[in-house]
Amino acid sequence: MPSELPSIDTAGDKPLYKRVLLKISGEALMGQREYGLDPVMLVRVAEEISAVCRMGVEVSVVIGGGNIFRGVSGATAGMERATADYMGMLATVINCLAMQNALERCGITTRVQSALHIHAVCEPYIRRRAIRHMEKGRVVIFAAGTGNPFFTTDTAAALRATEMGCDALLKATQVDGVYDSDPKTNSAAQRFETLTYLEVLSKDLKVMDASAISLSRENGIPILVFSIHNHGAFRDVLCGRGRYTKITD
Repeated sequence: MPSELPSIDTAGDKPLYKRVLLKISGEALMGQREYGLDPVMLVRVAEEISAVCRMGVEVSVVIGGGNIFRGVSGATAGMERATADYMGMLATVINCLAMQNALERCGITTRVQSALHIHAVCEPYIRRRAIRHMEKGRVVIFAAGTGNPFFTTDTAAALRATEMGCDALLKATQVDGVYDSDPKTNSAAQRFETLTYLEVLSKDLKVMDASAISLSRENGIPILVFSIHNHGAFRDVLCGRGRYTKITD
């Protein structure tokens, strides 16, 4: 499905980071729907990633599965937590395959690597192979989280960013940064331009779970939080423009 948005012009852009990991929530791929995948939103996100690839940035991606199944919700409903989390991991595989298809329609060579071995549809996660794919200009999409229950895809994103030697972890959310409360329900919510890792933990800000923040802090990986709904935002943030929150030391 062709995008209704204008193409993203990257002429003259100079990215601040050479290798990055983009974390996208499953809910972001729902678009205006209440469940599942919105083809228009898939194309939009694929074009955002494509524009960054054209600048020479090496990109990897982690996608959540909350638009299909969320492990915590399943556990709350009485399901065994480990089983619910494995179901959530399989939901991320569906999203990753959909994003691979959208990216390849944009002309971007892509590989999906899964922490759960599903040889018929994607590669197993192998760190050195993933790095080599990125060095060759391919987008690597990491599926199935960490492959272990009780860990979120936020933690998987921080882990993979560390393993890939990424210069930054970018989290695409529904709002344009980190707020002290939900700006959708509180018009007086305060937005932060910058935060330290410790401030995020001490203020209990819900941008990412504590293990993801701690892992990023230990490895000195800055976290940039921006809105996936702003056209060209991924490119702008990588060039130091636009509205976003930077979490670092």
